[in-house]
Amino acid sequence: MSGSDAPAHGEDDGNQPPQARVRKRSRVSVIWIIPLLVIGLVVWLSYTTIASRGPLITITFKTANGLSEQQTQVKHKNVGLGTVEGIKLSHDMSHVVVQIRMTRQAADYITDRARFWVVRPRLSPGNISGLETLVTGAYIEIDPGAPGGNRQVKFTGLEDPPGIRSDEPGHTFVLQADELGSLGPGSPVFYRDVTVGEVLSYDLTRGQNPIAVNVFVRAPFDSYIRPQTRFWNASGVSLNTGPQGLHLELESIQAVISGGIAFGTADEAEAGPESPNDSKFHLYSDKSEADAAGFRARIAFVSYFDTAVRGLDRGSGVEIFGIKIGNVTDVKLELDTSTGRARVRVAYEIQPERIFGIGDTEQLDPILVAGKMVGLGLRAVLDSSSIVTGTKVVSLQYIPGAKALPLQLEDKIIVVPSQSGGLDNIMTSLSDITTKLDQIPFADIGHNVSHLLLTLDQTVGSPQVKQAIQSLQQVLDDTSKLVRKADAGATPVLKQLPQLSQELQQTLARARDLLGAGGYGGNSDFQRSAERTLDQVNETVRSVRLLADFLTRHPEALIRGRTGQATGR
Repeated sequence: MSGSDAPAHGEDDGNQPPQARVRKRSRVSVIWIIPLLVIGLVVWLSYTTIASRGPLITITFKTANGLSEQQTQVKHKNVGLGTVEGIKLSHDMSHVVVQIRMTRQAADYITDRARFWVVRPRLSPGNISGLETLVTGAYIEIDPGAPGGNRQVKFTGLEDPPGIRSDEPGHTFVLQADELGSLGPGSPVFYRDVTVGEVLSYDLTRGQNPIAVNVFVRAPFDSYIRPQTRFWNASGVSLNTGPQGLHLELESIQAVISGGIAFGTADEAEAGPESPNDSKFHLYSDKSEADAAGFRARIAFVSYFDTAVRGLDRGSGVEIFGIKIGNVTDVKLELDTSTGRARVRVAYEIQPERIFGIGDTEQLDPILVAGKMVGLGLRAVLDSSSIVTGTKVVSLQYIPGAKALPLQLEDKIIVVPSQSGGLDNIMTSLSDITTKLDQIPFADIGHNVSHLLLTLDQTVGSPQVKQAIQSLQQVLDDTSKLVRKADAGATPVLKQLPQLSQELQQTLARARDLLGAGGYGGNSDFQRSAERTLDQVNETVRSVRLLADFLTRHPEALIRGRTGQATGR
């Protein structure tokens, strides 16, 4: 067979079986793809988790009320920034230590300027907050503070929410107060009855005055505060009496409950520069005291009183003609141990700008003016400003007829003489009248009157008085008979006139003897009436005697009359 006739390689010559082809299989199975994917996912999740994790911080609180592990979150503006991982007690069991894993996003906020507190339902006299946590549960709020702080991982949590947040525009100011009153953290700050801020905190400065009260005023109201701005305590209720009767004044119900502070700026001071942050101001007790502080010129006066000054205290008003011109600065009792005399020294200041206007007192000579006024009878009188409250004021009054006194000075302080007056003077007069009435022996007078009435009753009912009355009645009857018989003839009359005169004289003598022995007072009404009656009877007896003598000498007078003319018709 020739080479051309041989079968080609790989062709089937029909006699040999076909050859199998062996293929190499892959060493990696497809089923391993799933575990690899799972591992990759775990690695990716681990990486993202580790990459997103922030620092682990610890915060101490007094209590863990409302906090739960792996549930309670840390939020800022309702955005989650971390989760509580663990809660445990401190070694001394005085507080709790809360471990919180923060997010990477919050890493830049964890500085020494950050503040943490637990948001839970809170009810206080001036504020209600955290009511939403009744549904969502408590959470920890973070205030990052101003940027630029140093990294920190250990914090002490606040027990109460701070008054202001770091991102809230405004200014803080320090008010120096003598007394705190009802003020406390959260008390509102008012400007023209609008709430513009709140009290942040206060510092007692180790129990010494003044008390430092830190307040925050929000923008844009903080720009209204000038160096001449005055703050006053607006807490509670103010009840005053004035021309329109009782006047009730309060800032708001919130100020009554939790206290409050108000401020105001005089019109002439509004053009001044704004007060910088942390500026210090004095906190006045009320608005009237704050208004008085706006008067720059002050003149010191003093007066001494020997009467009670109950109702007069520091801050009480000084008035002239009912217009307030100053305030009392001190009330002190002085006792002279050598003489035992006690008196009250009342020091007060007068603001002449209330009288002459602001800026018009530069050329005023207070000593010269006060000397003229005292010479004209100016005196200091304690007067009651309210009968209901019993408060008093120092009233400067011109006393009519007061003795002219020279002006006295006490360490360059003008001394104004005092004068009793007002309600105290009335009460003193009533006391004097009561004392004099007590000195009247009413018991003795009653005993004497009773004895007099008894004596009068015995005297009037005595036989002597009855006999005198009967004799007098008989004389009157005889006189009446004489008058009736005068027309019957003159002769009987002439005969009876001497006898009638003698009887009247005897009756008069008995009546005088009776009065002399009756025991009546020399100036009693009965004695005076009896004397007048006897005088009239005496005149009657005298007239009858004269008539009898005349008719005895001139019997023809019955016919012709005293003129010598006939009287018959």
